[in-house]
Amino acid sequence: MPADALPFPEAEPSTEAIEAGRLLFAGPVTFVKGVVAMDGLPPADRVEVCFAGRSNVGKSSLINALTGQKALARASNTPGRTQEINFFAAGDSKYLVDLPGYGFANAPVKVKERWQALLKAYLSGRPSLRRAFVLIDARHGVKAVDEEILKLLDRAAVTFQCVLTKADKVKATERDKVLAQVRAALARHPAAFPEIVVTSSEKGWGIDALRAVVATLE
Repeated sequence: MPADALPFPEAEPSTEAIEAGRLLFAGPVTFVKGVVAMDGLPPADRVEVCFAGRSNVGKSSLINALTGQKALARASNTPGRTQEINFFAAGDSKYLVDLPGYGFANAPVKVKERWQALLKAYLSGRPSLRRAFVLIDARHGVKAVDEEILKLLDRAAVTFQCVLTKADKVKATERDKVLAQVRAALARHPAAFPEIVVTSSEKGWGIDALRAVVATLE
């Protein structure tokens, strides 16, 4: 990994944390179920982390890279599949939760409202949720549509951490500008975890670091 693309701008995970992440994701990661209403959620019997991001931010690619599976989370340019909250089990200790994509400008109003209501209910009422990872495209930084989800996480008192995706698509100087913009945005949100994970699913940048974060949450 290039020196200008460290997984954490501020700090790197320990060797022990990296190994814990490797072990967690070396084991089976399986699809559990897709949920369209709160009463369909699986039991809150293990630590959960969720992944949120606007359309085409690279969420499916990141989940696939994390798990080492090419098609566990299916990428789609249409909102049809993303109406569900999708649960994946990492062994018997963690749930990875793929939230509905947001920011589909062409989605019907009623569909948007249904997604928003489900997101709010999940984020506010899931006791086993330890962290939300909010994916931000390295080419664009935090947009107004991202601010909406960040404010929602603040109100739900859910700690969230930003993951910069597609870092290989921009030059180091541009990436630094985006990181500065994202840090400034995070400073306005009390629920924000300060460290940003810089990733490229295509190049594998930051994947070990993100695995380490997930594995060490309790």
